[in-house]
Amino acid sequence: MKSLPKILVLFLIIITAQSCNTMKQIRKNTNASQILGNPNYTAISYGGYRTQSRRVQPTIAQLKEDMKILSAMGIKIIRTYNVHLAQVNNILKVIDELNKEDPTFEMYVMLGAWIDCKNAWTGFEPNHYEESERNATEIGHAVELAKKYPEIIKVIAVGNEAMVKWASGYYVQPYIILKWVKHLQDLKKQGELSKDLWITSSDNFASWGGGSDEYHVTDLNELIQSVDYISMHTYPMHDTHYNPVFWGLNEEESKKSKEEQIDLAMEKALQYAITQYEAVKKYMQGLGVKKPIHFGETGWASSANDLYGNEGSKATDEYKSGIFYKKMRNWTNENGISCFYFEAFDEIWKDAANPGGSENHFGLFTVDGKAKWVVWDLVDKGVFENLTRDGNAIKKTYEGESQELLNQVLSPPRK
Repeated sequence: MKSLPKILVLFLIIITAQSCNTMKQIRKNTNASQILGNPNYTAISYGGYRTQSRRVQPTIAQLKEDMKILSAMGIKIIRTYNVHLAQVNNILKVIDELNKEDPTFEMYVMLGAWIDCKNAWTGFEPNHYEESERNATEIGHAVELAKKYPEIIKVIAVGNEAMVKWASGYYVQPYIILKWVKHLQDLKKQGELSKDLWITSSDNFASWGGGSDEYHVTDLNELIQSVDYISMHTYPMHDTHYNPVFWGLNEEESKKSKEEQIDLAMEKALQYAITQYEAVKKYMQGLGVKKPIHFGETGWASSANDLYGNEGSKATDEYKSGIFYKKMRNWTNENGISCFYFEAFDEIWKDAANPGGSENHFGLFTVDGKAKWVVWDLVDKGVFENLTRDGNAIKKTYEGESQELLNQVLSPPRK
């Protein structure tokens, strides 16, 4: 084949460079206010851990595989959880590299800064009124990353379920979260951080005022005033055991087909989540505040040998988790709400001593890259063609046999 004329080669180089610069400018100018609530920027929670211990950090190659899989399914913003482990630094490096390799690649990050109370995880009695000395280091590193990757990091979340009182091993009082939120907001005012970087905390709906009165304190009210938006968590799946007011079927519903029974139950689960969202919104508006509320987390495990499994509330299987995912995505997209669905891939370190525990099975994909029922349609469309996870092609669970899956699915219990 004859070589291209030099003038044409030069033209192609110029066009490619212009395209890269254009996309770089788009990423730079795209901010949280344009991303959050925009259905074109699908969000998800992400951890790339493959083993039963976070001491084994995912490699650059593994993270690159995952980012390509998520991008192929339309994900454009991921949520991370801490900055003191190598994974987050490497995720940002990978996204930056993929941006340079492919000008059309677009992925942003909600960066989580982990917050603890004093003595958390030490074996000593946790002091919930003082903070861990490590918090300052965590926030400092988050600031460094936000400065280094302003085109990628669009949100910083101060703490993850760090105020909810059932997090008995590490929770802090709202004034500690408030302190760091104000610190980051001050850095924005001083020009050290981008004015378009949004600051929040990601916590249970009750922690944001949507639950009992014990959370309704002055510091929470000031925190609501100080964040750029509220990032709330809701988990109806857990309440199929702890507060099953919405769960189960009445006599008439029990006469329907299994698929209809499950759809009814999952619709109730969605409405339960909406009720918690509305409770947070009502509390916020009662303070005279009007800010966006987005879901920092919600999810539904696909398997469990604990309280939510077949010996418990019969809530967890791939079919029910898939129905919940679709209902939640549809409702949030229709209402201009972002949902950082928990989570992209199963992470088996979360309950390492109990491989069958629900915490290990919240992903849309298994650890070895099998696509669960909820994303079978994407496999059929070929969006994962030529993509792998640890060398494994993206194939369907149950070998794609719907009936085999349904045969193992139990109807919700009778009330």
